Amino acid sequence: MILTVTLNAALDVTYQVPGVDWDGVNRVSTVHRRAGGKGVNVARVLAALGQEVLVTGMAGGPTGEAIEADLRAAGLPSALVGVAADSRTTLVVSETGASRTALFNEPGPEVTADELGNFLNAYTSLLATARAVVISGSLPRGVPADTYATLAAIAAEQGVPAIVDADGEPLRHAPSGRPSIVKPNAEELARAVPGGGPEEGAQALRGRGARSVVVSMGSDGLLAVTPEGTFRARMPYKVEGNPTGAGDSLVAGLALGLVERAGWPETLSRAAALGAAAVAAPVAGDFDRDVYADMHPQIVIT
Repeated sequence: MILTVTLNAALDVTYQVPGVDWDGVNRVSTVHRRAGGKGVNVARVLAALGQEVLVTGMAGGPTGEAIEADLRAAGLPSALVGVAADSRTTLVVSETGASRTALFNEPGPEVTADELGNFLNAYTSLLATARAVVISGSLPRGVPADTYATLAAIAAEQGVPAIVDADGEPLRHAPSGRPSIVKPNAEELARAVPGGGPEEGAQALRGRGARSVVVSMGSDGLLAVTPEGTFRARMPYKVEGNPTGAGDSLVAGLALGLVERAGWPETLSRAAALGAAAVAAPVAGDFDRDVYADMHPQIVIT
């Protein structure tokens, strides 16, 4: 089983519109509402690839109930820990005519120390049957910035490889938990390690404790700095569409590589193709299988 952690679970709402008039009334052509947050999106992709998954994290209030109901409807097993405050909603406005996307993220609930303690106890128990754990997304209010490092360290103590996908202070702290992979995008890495290029930033995170660092660079592909060397995955072409959730599909590919003990070339080519295929899908957590099948063999690894 692959465990995914979404501490700031959300109800994702996606509006697809031909074009946005920011000063007028907009007619929405299509609306999608589903459970979200980065770890949930990763679990959706892994489940679509035939992997056994379990979604954990924290959720509360009426929005939390809607999140859990959608997970049940999607057939995604979950073990969410309840909190008193209401979970958040996110809004994606996807302008199909211009291939532009705007994302509006609410901050999430205020979590108490006791609620976080309840989650840590549940998480530690769930690791007993996990082959890998994905820890990703933003932190809700009240949760310390070093929590992802703590979660990665607990996993390491139990021999479970961890992937951390975070931004800001959680990313800066994450390597101290010695995760197997840290996965920032280029902008997140530049904020965490100012100065220098992606390879220097990735080496810096490895120096702080991360075993490997995989940097996603959009249509420029992936950079992986690992104990086995430095690898680059180059894309054969650019996919137009909604980039929301592309990083989550990419992380699903990395998690699959961990549990299958695949080498870095196969792991990176699959992850890069999944990320690109997610851009072609309208909603985060989905990927276009035709784009994936076409792109996967064309990824160039150096």
